[in-house]
Amino acid sequence: MKVAPVLRALSTRAAMKQTLVHTGQHYDANMSDVFFRQLGIPAPDVSLAVGSGSHAWQTAEVMTRLEPVVRQSEPDVVVVYGDVNSTVAAALVCAKLNVPVAHVEAGLRSFDRTMPEEINRLVTDQLSDLLLTPSLDGNQNLAREGIPPEKVVFVGNVMIDTLVRLLPLAVGTVRRKLPKPYGLLTLHRPSNVDDPEMLGSILEALSAFSDEMDIRFPVHPRTRQRLHELGMNRLCQGRLRLMDPLPYLEFLGLQHGATCVITDSGGIQEETTFLGVPCLTVRENTERPITVTSGTNTLVGRNMKLLATEIGRILAGRGKIGAKPDLWDGKAGERIADCILERYASVSPGALIPASGQHLFAPAETPQ
Repeated sequence: MKVAPVLRALSTRAAMKQTLVHTGQHYDANMSDVFFRQLGIPAPDVSLAVGSGSHAWQTAEVMTRLEPVVRQSEPDVVVVYGDVNSTVAAALVCAKLNVPVAHVEAGLRSFDRTMPEEINRLVTDQLSDLLLTPSLDGNQNLAREGIPPEKVVFVGNVMIDTLVRLLPLAVGTVRRKLPKPYGLLTLHRPSNVDDPEMLGSILEALSAFSDEMDIRFPVHPRTRQRLHELGMNRLCQGRLRLMDPLPYLEFLGLQHGATCVITDSGGIQEETTFLGVPCLTVRENTERPITVTSGTNTLVGRNMKLLATEIGRILAGRGKIGAKPDLWDGKAGERIADCILERYASVSPGALIPASGQHLFAPAETPQ
C-alpha cells in the first residue's frame, strides 16, 4: 500500500536505481502474489522470507538477513515504511552501517508504549535521516522529540495514493449490489482478540444489530484461531458473517459501500476518512488523531455501550461527517520521490526499499 506509489514515482526518475527487498514479515503466502499483482508492485529483487515469530526473533531475523543485502548493494538511501518490525530492523541495520534512512509515514504517535508499533515508530524516527510525515501532527510530534526540522518534510499520506488510483477498480469488484445497510468489521489486535471477555463483548454488541444490518467480517488468521480456541464461532452466525481474508481491491470495494466500519486497524481509519465512511475504532487511542479531529473516525475504546450508541447514530443517518486532511490528494508518492532525489541523487543514486509484507493479507492492518 505504501511502497507501490513510491516505487512507481521513483521509476520515472532516470537518475534513481531501485532495489526492492521483500522481508516476508507476517504475510499469507497464498495471497502474496495477489497483492503484488493488484498493487502493481514488481517482483522483489530480494526476498528474505523471514516469516512469523516473536517480536524479538522477527526483528533479529530481518536484521541478520538484511545486513548482507545492504552491504552488497551499497545504497545511497534505504527507504522504510510504516511501523512494523521490518521497519525498525532495517533502520537499525542502516544506522550501524552509516547508511541514510528515509522513513515514510514518520511522526505518528499513539503515546501508548504497550503497543509494539509505538516502540518501532519511536526508534525508527530517531535513527532516520529523512522523515516524511503524512499529517502535520507528525511534524509536531517530531519537533517535541528533538528531531531537527531540516530532516522533516510533510508530504501527505502515501496510502491514499493507492486508494485514489485503484478505487474505480475496487468498486467494480463488488459484483452484486450488497443489501444496505451493511457494516464491515476487522479485528486483529491482541488487546481485542486475545482477551476472551473483550472479544466476546465486541461480538455480542454487534450481534445485537443483526436485525438491522448485515456485518461482513473478513477474519484475520490470528482472530480466526482465537475464535476457534475460545469456542466463539457461535457468536458469528446469521447476519454477522465470517469471511476469508480479502485482497486489497475486494476489501476496498466493501469499505467504499459500507454504512460503517468497525475496526482496530490503523490504516483503515485513514481510508474511511478519505472515503467519507463512518469508522468506529475499538481502541483507547490512535496514532492517527487527524482521522478523529478532521475525519470520520470515532474512538469507542472498550466501551461497548458507546459502540452500540454510535452504530445507532449511524443507522439513524447521524454518523460523523469529516473532511479530507491536507495533502491526502493522491500525490504523496511524487512528493516523496522528489524529496529523495533532491537529497540523495548527487552521489551515484540508488535506493534500497524494504517491503515488509506485514499487511499482505486483508484486512489485518488494511491490506497494506
